[in-house]
Amino acid sequence: MTGLDTTLLLLAAAVLGVVAFRMLQLPPMLGYLVVGILIGPHGMGVAEDSAVTHELAEFGVVFLMFSIGLEFSLSKLMAMRKAVFGLGMAQVLVTILTSMVFGWIASRWLPGMFQISWEASFALGGALAMSSTAIVSKMLTERLELESLHGRQIISVLLFQDLAVVPLLILVPALASKSPDLGKTLALASGKAVVVLILLLVVGQKLMRAWFHIVVKRRSQELFMLNLLFITLGAAWLTEKAGLSMALGAFVAGMLISETEYRHQVEEDIKPFRDVLLGLFFITVGMLLNVRLVYEQFWLVLLLLTGPVLLKFVLIAALARAFGSSTSVAMRTGLGLAQAGEFGFVLLNQAGGLQLVDPMLVQLILASMVISMLISPFILAKSDAIVMKFSANEWMMQSLALTQIAARTMTTKKHVIIAGFGRSGQSLARILSEENIDYHALDLDPDRVREAQTAGANVSYGDAARRESLLAAGVNRASALVVTYTSTASALKVLHFVNEMNPSLPVIVRSHDDVDLDKLRAAGATEVVPELMEGSLMLASHALVMLGVPLRRVVHRVQIAREARYESLRGFFHGASDAADSPESMQIRLHTVVLTDNANALGQRVADVKLAELEVDIHTVRRGKARLDQVDDIVLQNGDVVVVRGTSEAVARAEQRLLK
Repeated sequence: MTGLDTTLLLLAAAVLGVVAFRMLQLPPMLGYLVVGILIGPHGMGVAEDSAVTHELAEFGVVFLMFSIGLEFSLSKLMAMRKAVFGLGMAQVLVTILTSMVFGWIASRWLPGMFQISWEASFALGGALAMSSTAIVSKMLTERLELESLHGRQIISVLLFQDLAVVPLLILVPALASKSPDLGKTLALASGKAVVVLILLLVVGQKLMRAWFHIVVKRRSQELFMLNLLFITLGAAWLTEKAGLSMALGAFVAGMLISETEYRHQVEEDIKPFRDVLLGLFFITVGMLLNVRLVYEQFWLVLLLLTGPVLLKFVLIAALARAFGSSTSVAMRTGLGLAQAGEFGFVLLNQAGGLQLVDPMLVQLILASMVISMLISPFILAKSDAIVMKFSANEWMMQSLALTQIAARTMTTKKHVIIAGFGRSGQSLARILSEENIDYHALDLDPDRVREAQTAGANVSYGDAARRESLLAAGVNRASALVVTYTSTASALKVLHFVNEMNPSLPVIVRSHDDVDLDKLRAAGATEVVPELMEGSLMLASHALVMLGVPLRRVVHRVQIAREARYESLRGFFHGASDAADSPESMQIRLHTVVLTDNANALGQRVADVKLAELEVDIHTVRRGKARLDQVDDIVLQNGDVVVVRGTSEAVARAEQRLLK
């Protein structure tokens, strides 16, 4: 098959898999994995495990690491250096040493079944030490746990694993060939890696902001996107040429851009590339699973699956505990990193190619590694329940955290609960304090909470999307609740619990635009504040005042817009520079339809066209130079310009009804 054939096949399989799993209310990631198993060489055999599929998969990991880099900064990475080079290094070294001990025991006590040299044990230990950056990072992002204590530790260990791949890829063949120049080879590779990282971190930091300023001044979305792809892939190429992983270079590039003011725009632009290519990565992982081998050697595969996963979980949890983490954080870190990883396949294939490990054993280990990645999303999804069950002090720790929240709010009544203590939350808190109104904020960033508490702010570490946290914060005694972040999924959880515990409590929710406006209102939000629309109102207000319009009239106009729930502002004419709507988008848009002499709607009253049943309304009708706003009784004529308002799909249906 050609590269184009393979790519089209993977894309078609991805579409079908995601549609099927979405209909079954299951995560798309599982759809990708199952599709890979079905179409792969060990399934129906319609797709080959080729260099093309591996390259596409690697690009998926590259863009994922770039996105994760955007969540970090150099200062944050420096703060994490103990976890990266302490816990991360310990995890890799201890896992390799433990594997070598088990290999020695197996060779000594089961010589007929296993005959593994110490070089082979070292190679297998290196493969076992790796965890899946793609799966774990995506799950942490979806669960909003990147900034949690265990999330930071997991990312730190994954970063060191990426660094450790380089010396391992050099060491394994050197050990196999008994090379006398091992030290020289390692020193040369380390030198190149250090030079490239310094080049990216020091020189790149100075150049990034200035270069982005130059690009942005050209006012071209196309140029901005090209520049973004160039920087991402260029950094990945540099680190690959230095012997490091492409993913590490992309992470550094994302981290440098996070220091600039273009971070959020970049994050939105990179999402389509990341999600599509990451889906192809998961398909290639599924293609590696040999279902027939698993069936024939079920008990052996089960042993090679449960043994390493449990061993890795215990080792990582114990190491995290030794580095000062609480039992619950250590267990969550262990659960997050217990599965196999992408680079583990690379090391395993290298060991098999060098004939250090028997080919049959390689296939069995490969199957167990793929299965461990398949079950990883389920383990992470159930991590809270697992920790609660096996950690004796987890209930106590959570109860203590909730007790601390309750203790701070116990004597407070008619206060405002602030969900999220970022910039918007802190601004709200200052204004409430100036008005002598009590508040209590909940936030999931431990560093922010610690600093704010030290400064005297009424904030606690807690998730506002959890029932217990809201109860502890006094949701039954509060006068209002304000969700200050723009996560619709989390806001819907908050609204669900508020409706359950205190239905009369006014809830104000912040959103980015009007996409989820109706959904949030239907869920019980008293007010939804779309920041783009509020920004437009403020811009218009200042302009009107400067043009001499009386302030009272300007305030009245703004008040009317807000009382009408921004109805007059909803929808806008899309242009080439606007991002295309996603398939699930409910963004309202305006669209003009010119009625020609053979249009279907000619001679009909607007009300008789019945566009409302298509979830579309007619915003206005322009006839010549006249604008007709009261449109229901207007009889449509040739040349009328009908401005319709609705979602992309609804507008398309309305245009078809008007014209055909």
